[in-house]
Amino acid sequence: MTIKFEAQQEIAPNAEATLDNVRHPQYGRFLEEYVPGQVFVHPRGYTFTQAQIDNFSRTFMQCNPLHLDLEYAKVHGFDGIPASSQMVFNVILSLGVQNDSEKVIANLGYYDAQFLAPVYAGDTIRAMTKVIDRKERGADKPGIATIRTLGVNQNDVVVLQYERKLMVAYRGDRLPTTPLPKGEAPEFPWQEDASVALPNGLATALRDVPASVTGWNTYAEDFSAGDIIVHNNGRTITEEHFALTYQVGNTHPLHYDQVFSQSLSGKMSGNPIVYGGLVFAWLEGIASRDITENTVWELGFTEGYHTQPAIAGDTVSSLSRILKVEDAPAELTDVASIITIQFIGVKNITAAAALEKHGTDLFIKENSKKALGKEKITDKIFEIERRLIIKKRQA
Repeated sequence: MTIKFEAQQEIAPNAEATLDNVRHPQYGRFLEEYVPGQVFVHPRGYTFTQAQIDNFSRTFMQCNPLHLDLEYAKVHGFDGIPASSQMVFNVILSLGVQNDSEKVIANLGYYDAQFLAPVYAGDTIRAMTKVIDRKERGADKPGIATIRTLGVNQNDVVVLQYERKLMVAYRGDRLPTTPLPKGEAPEFPWQEDASVALPNGLATALRDVPASVTGWNTYAEDFSAGDIIVHNNGRTITEEHFALTYQVGNTHPLHYDQVFSQSLSGKMSGNPIVYGGLVFAWLEGIASRDITENTVWELGFTEGYHTQPAIAGDTVSSLSRILKVEDAPAELTDVASIITIQFIGVKNITAAAALEKHGTDLFIKENSKKALGKEKITDKIFEIERRLIIKKRQA
């Protein structure tokens, strides 16, 4: 279609400006705007490209060749290099921020995250959120909203689903946020008894796959319940986090707007806070050569908490504690194990020094410490439990 348009002429000097129709669009939700049963279909999809997949893995220091090496991924039965679980999680969470969390005071936790299908270059992911619960604590106190979010690809396959709890203030006399479209709520395809869509030939591939491109110490047999792995390297976060936040689509001004950040009170006031998903990704990346080089799938994670914020200039490090080792089910039984890990992040101290300083208190959940008569650890910034499918050694 070819259409001829008139040439543009300057209009502004002859158009009188008035303040009669000023708009201040607001995004996110205040507490009273979370209604259990609501479904938010988030604006904008995200088409994954191979360059983005590669760049994310390398920026966040990923060592699993599944996310770096095309031939390795194909030998394992994948159609191409799958996006890392951290990239998929960061994108899907970020797509939802404009609707569900741009007004939150704090993200209280991640729960029951399940990665259900690979995401490849060319896949387009959409996200949606359902409000599960709203707890009010009085008009002068923030409440808690519980939401479920899922990501769906272009074939309507759910690739990730998880639950979050958010601390949210009442709107009071502040401007209302953008309302939901009118009409019947769309279907929300949460998988109650979910199965994971792994490559059909994975079990066979694991019996024959070459071992030359992975570390010798990260097979399932190398992990036992009770092991604590102290990851040697840290990662200093720079102001790179501003650009990385919007590259995954996160729109919360707390992460890149200094005027907004300085207008806040308390420990969030000052420099923009690093988006927590990026902190998780760096912590996981610097641990990956010790833990996930021979991982073929991250099943998910739960009980995830950002216990302290991070800002540009902070150096983050991590530790892993092996909680459980069990055979994988079905045809994977002989070739892989499921490893459950408690994963801990610290800042501005090495992981080794943190373990020496705090001992086993590092592995007590921060929210449990008051009842135990223990002080919270200010060096500690993150805690979560992860479940991984890791290859067994083959003869």
